[in-house]
Amino acid sequence: MRKEKGEYGYRDSSRRMRIGITSILVAAILAQVGARFLVREQAAKNILTVMAILTVLPMANMASPLLASWRYRTPPEAFHQKMMAYEGKCVLLYDLILTTKEFVLPMDAIAVHPGGVYAYCTAGRVDLAKAEKSLNDLFSASHLEPCVKVFGEERSFLKRLDSLKAAEKPEGDGVLAYETGVLKSMSM
Repeated sequence: MRKEKGEYGYRDSSRRMRIGITSILVAAILAQVGARFLVREQAAKNILTVMAILTVLPMANMASPLLASWRYRTPPEAFHQKMMAYEGKCVLLYDLILTTKEFVLPMDAIAVHPGGVYAYCTAGRVDLAKAEKSLNDLFSASHLEPCVKVFGEERSFLKRLDSLKAAEKPEGDGVLAYETGVLKSMSM
């Protein structure tokens, strides 16, 4: 079952899909190179070589995000159960890996609320202040108010979510939907 960006389980679903497609493309490359040694005509060898080279491009497009996100898995179901309590207060996005010029940020959960965007990042060695500034710069470039706050500890993230009030009109002016779309577009 395929998961969409922002749904719980997206990382593992995307990983399985990318592994499958990459494996098929690698098998196709090996078959083309192997077939090259079985034909005698030079024109057929050249065509098979070009086909193998052209197959490498989509394989690299599938494999590069797979390698970049290899160590980031979907958080445990217990975390998801904790987060479900906040779904009425804000828009929740799960399992996104946000990319900026400087950082690859695995976000287990992101709460998009009219009062701001609150993200829980599980990367151990990331300077959260610089990552936050980088994300806010991307928000500014997307004509949004720079209101992203990144948390490195689950406890402080949940404490912040506890303090949020339910949004009166969650889809009122479309800003929440636009912020959600920007976050999904920054994710691999």
